[in-house]
Amino acid sequence: MTKNLFFCFFIALSLLACNPASKQPTITQATFIKIDGQNLIAPNGEKFFIQGINLGNWLNPEGYMFSFQRTSSVRLIDEAFCEMVGPDFTNLFWKQFKDNYITRDDIRYIRNTGMNTIRIPFHYKLFTNEDYMGLSVNQDGFQRIDSLVSWCRESEIYLILDMHDAPGGQTGDNIDDSFGYPWLMTSEESQSKFVAIWKKIAEHYQNEPVVLGYDLLNEPIATYFGDEKEKLNAALEPVYKKAVAAIREVDQNHIVILGGAQWNSNFKVFKDSKFDDKLIYTCHRYWCDTLQANIQDFVSFRDSVNLPIFMGETGENTDQWIGAWTRLMERNNIGWTYWPYKKMGSPSSVMNIAQPENWDKIVEFTEAPRNNFDEIRKARPDQEQVKKAMLQMIENCKFSNCIVNENYVRAMGMKP
Repeated sequence: MTKNLFFCFFIALSLLACNPASKQPTITQATFIKIDGQNLIAPNGEKFFIQGINLGNWLNPEGYMFSFQRTSSVRLIDEAFCEMVGPDFTNLFWKQFKDNYITRDDIRYIRNTGMNTIRIPFHYKLFTNEDYMGLSVNQDGFQRIDSLVSWCRESEIYLILDMHDAPGGQTGDNIDDSFGYPWLMTSEESQSKFVAIWKKIAEHYQNEPVVLGYDLLNEPIATYFGDEKEKLNAALEPVYKKAVAAIREVDQNHIVILGGAQWNSNFKVFKDSKFDDKLIYTCHRYWCDTLQANIQDFVSFRDSVNLPIFMGETGENTDQWIGAWTRLMERNNIGWTYWPYKKMGSPSSVMNIAQPENWDKIVEFTEAPRNNFDEIRKARPDQEQVKKAMLQMIENCKFSNCIVNENYVRAMGMKP
């Protein structure tokens, strides 16, 4: 953003700094990001181009970021930890993990690199009384995101709310913490819960201009479902329409962001691409070449609907690839939020978390056969070593103890 843009943005937000989102006064529409054809427009009238990062793993843990393979979703991670050290210690671990994985210092650093947007993946269970990350009642979804909103307001950086895991599962793979099928597309009960949660979130943040928009579903409907895929694909737009209608009952301010089917890549599923006047689209792409042909399908869709599209996830590649891909997206007026901000033991992220001592024993347990209680007992490592490693992971993930992958950040065109 330009200096003038942030001056206008800061004046508007400073009036709200002491108020929780749900108690803020009504704010004029001019305070929010708008849409003009294929561009986003900032409050001062200038074009706003998304350049940002995903806070993956914080409120939606994924196994591979813990160096696990078979134990791939948060439900399976939680189960493995409970089998090693018991539910009470596991609950304590999750609470401390949420307290320390992302803090105000992380947000300040992200802004100082030059990035202007954060995408926050979250699990729907943060807004229910289901068992999730150390809590079974009084979930802390609003508490966690309210804190993030306040940090983003302070650092003058926008926030995209991304439901990464929807009721019933929208993808049918580990990334939505489901049971292997996108039941959201076929279950009225799951759809009702999905719509109700988004309405509750929209009501809470309806007057919060730091929130750029609502990314309704991450990577709906994986590629694995054969003859069922077309039926599932046909259900996606109607599900989106239900959620948008509910959001508009309480929030006329915010942009709603829609992803295509099959890993946010198939936009042929949209038959009514402008059913709301504040829609934009989001694509994802990994592990391809960096030629125009590798992005042309997204450009063609964007041009056909004359609405903005941004790359909600990409990255996890070499510095050379990141540099070339960033330039390709920017030549095509496609904003971006790279994935992820932090990861254990890898240079393909902004921040690298050091692997704790004896973490390999935890990894070995997650890969061992655990199909019955006898196998669990035989595979279980020394509990005290595991507890120490888990607590060390909490310490290592803190901003002050992470290592910046400077060349990766430079490849994104940012300042490390």
